[in-house]
This record gives sequence, C-alpha cells and structure tokens, in this order.
Amino acid sequence: MSEVNSAEAEFRARLAALNARFTAQLPAMLERIEQALAVCRATQGVPALPQLTALHEALHSVAGSAATFGYAVLGQQARVLEQALRGLMRDPAGWPAIAPEVQRYLRWAARDPLATRYD
Repeated sequence: MSEVNSAEAEFRARLAALNARFTAQLPAMLERIEQALAVCRATQGVPALPQLTALHEALHSVAGSAATFGYAVLGQQARVLEQALRGLMRDPAGWPAIAPEVQRYLRWAARDPLATRYD
C-alpha cells in the first residue's frame, strides 16, 4: 500500500510543480495577448490574417491549459474569444466588436485570474 501512497504523493508533487509553473508563466501569457491585441489595433481598419493569427494563438495558449491548473473561468473566456477570432479569420468584418472584448478580458484577468465569475 505504501507504493500507492508514494506514487500518489509523487503525482501530487508533480502536479503542484506544474501548477506553480503555470501560475508563474501566466503574466507573460497575458502580456502576449495584450501585445498581440496592440499590434492588431495599430493597423488601420481590420488587422491582416497574420496579426489575427498571433492574437488567436496567444488566447489559445491560455484557453488550452488554464482550467487544468484551477483557472477555469479564465480559460473559458479565452476559449470564447479564441473561437470568435477563428470566425474573424474567415470574415474579419466583426473585428470592431472583438477588440474591446479582448481588452475587457485582459482587465478582468489583471484583477483576479482565479475569479469564478466573469464580469
């Protein structure tokens, strides 16, 4: 039975280390989203596909892992924005509505990325 306890303790220790690593990397991940948004906003009119793709990828990195490490709402909202951007990559006409939503997400995440409600 001690082998099972030892394996479980080792698993929990690895998971805690991964969680700490994600938490430490989160500010840089959010900064990447902010920088990609700034590049998109700096273009005149609708951003080109490479700029939208960079923003999409930055959101995807948060959406794909946040919930695993206890940031469920942060990840869910990133996924919503990521999916909206995927649609924009096919038809960019909706860009003016998406940019403020990404900015709102970043402001919310800066307040409390572990929040259980998105408001």
